[in-house]
Amino acid sequence: MYTLKFDENVCRTCPTGDCLVKCQYLHLDKETAVAEMVKIGQGADSFVLNDCVTCYACEEYCRRGNHPFYLITERRQEKGILTAPRAITRQWINIGEPQGKYRLGEVKERVLSFGFMPEFLGWIKGRLFEDVMPSYIFGQEFFCNVVYIHFADTAVIKERLPQVVDNFRKLGVKEVIFLHDECYGAFTQLAPAFGIDVPFQSIHYYEYLYHRLQELKDLIRPLNIRVAYQRPCSSRLSSDQHHFFADIMDLIGVDLVAREYQDENALCCGGILSMNYGYDLAHDVQKRNIDDMTAHGAQFCVFNCPACQSTLGPLVAKQGIKPIHMIHLCRKAIGEM
Repeated sequence: MYTLKFDENVCRTCPTGDCLVKCQYLHLDKETAVAEMVKIGQGADSFVLNDCVTCYACEEYCRRGNHPFYLITERRQEKGILTAPRAITRQWINIGEPQGKYRLGEVKERVLSFGFMPEFLGWIKGRLFEDVMPSYIFGQEFFCNVVYIHFADTAVIKERLPQVVDNFRKLGVKEVIFLHDECYGAFTQLAPAFGIDVPFQSIHYYEYLYHRLQELKDLIRPLNIRVAYQRPCSSRLSSDQHHFFADIMDLIGVDLVAREYQDENALCCGGILSMNYGYDLAHDVQKRNIDDMTAHGAQFCVFNCPACQSTLGPLVAKQGIKPIHMIHLCRKAIGEM
């Protein structure tokens, strides 16, 4: 049985309460934040268990590595506090169930993980990836299942993630480049938090792109555009990799606008909010986010997560801001698009 590594005393002695003080949806002072996290750690009721909107950000805000969001998720599940109607939760869990329909390229010790994002089957091409492709994996058998923390369900993750790890082990891979940072976060942050061993090295695709672009620097032509970045919730599980976004923008001659809702202050795309918490909250967050991009003169909105792009892309386009995925932006910089 896998158990979350959490220490109540770490919360009790926390000098800042940042996990909830910095939360953009709860607005608590330090004393309340610390008191509520201690209560949650003890298994007591807390309004936080009802009001958390599952943006993952407290996992980044907690500098003491005590996993506040995973704890909130575990307590919600124990108490039967659902974040979405039961039918929707069940539908999502069924979508990720292994079906034996996975796809494998010519798998080598170094492999690209498309997770369960079908977009990557068409997007991953060209010189950026020619040193790895056609070594890739895709399908539910290699899906990290982390999305289920949005639905207050760590049990299904603890059941399936070790099986996914074993599927990688059977392929004999030694290095996995994850094209979705939720999967990267699963194997580098969530798995260790629950004591799940990972027998391969995980690489975030931002790090891969940065080094690959340096190898191809003679092909780079500065794009000279102004962009806003839509940082996804899943990026909160790999905050140590976040700097690579700005590093890559510098490398390809892109001006990253200094807006309010970026870096630690990033807002959700609204997809999960509309599904689990209603359209009013989602529309408010989306409007503030897009108004911020517009006010700072962004010409493009760069997406990391295909799901965020599907949700927010059409809305930014209506405001005259061009949506583009990070992979396409990098291919554009080397003249492939």
